Amino acid sequence: MTTVLIVDDQPMQRFGFRMLLESQDDMTVAGEAGNGSEAIRMTAELHPDVVLMDIRMPGLDGIEATRRIVASGDRTRVLILTTFDLDEYAHEGLRAGASGFLIKDALPEELLSGIRAVASGDAVVAPSLTRRLLDAYADHLPTAGSAPTDPAAHPRLTSLTDREREILTVIGQGWTNAEIATRLHLAESTVKTHVGRILAKTGARDRVQAVILAYDTKLVRPS
Repeated sequence: MTTVLIVDDQPMQRFGFRMLLESQDDMTVAGEAGNGSEAIRMTAELHPDVVLMDIRMPGLDGIEATRRIVASGDRTRVLILTTFDLDEYAHEGLRAGASGFLIKDALPEELLSGIRAVASGDAVVAPSLTRRLLDAYADHLPTAGSAPTDPAAHPRLTSLTDREREILTVIGQGWTNAEIATRLHLAESTVKTHVGRILAKTGARDRVQAVILAYDTKLVRPS
């Protein structure tokens, strides 16, 4: 049973989500929150599998709430709801640690499948779309500052093998496992093993966060 915390400042919106989720045999609503502060408190109390997070709310917004929930180390994953598919809010939500985002007017089956995907550890946003987001908002990326000019020297990448670093690079470029297997002449099962090791070694929560890591460490640069 997947438990979901609904976070939205509009009561009617929360009601609609609750009705949809409670119509499913494999989902239950853990609770409802009307702003980011409530979302953080209720996540700490209830430990839901997924937080369905609105962005624009009074007080603490969904971006900062996501950042604090992820930073707490809780196993809960956050699914951002946004109005537009390629806006700065979605970009900031992913960088805050969300496992994906959906458009608010998504079809019911898209929302349900997105929640199930996030709950199972997958990312809802395709890596190629994540790259488009990062490219579109490259000006918002933090400057390298004192970070190593050689990506291989970055602390989060030093434990990677040459092959793993190569695969992280093409993940950052939006390649799927099947594309990696074909282009690098590997079995897809081998690629999956490499991806799993990359996530474990770098501390990336999922494939979307791996794409962001590839940008942050300069393995991949904006187009």
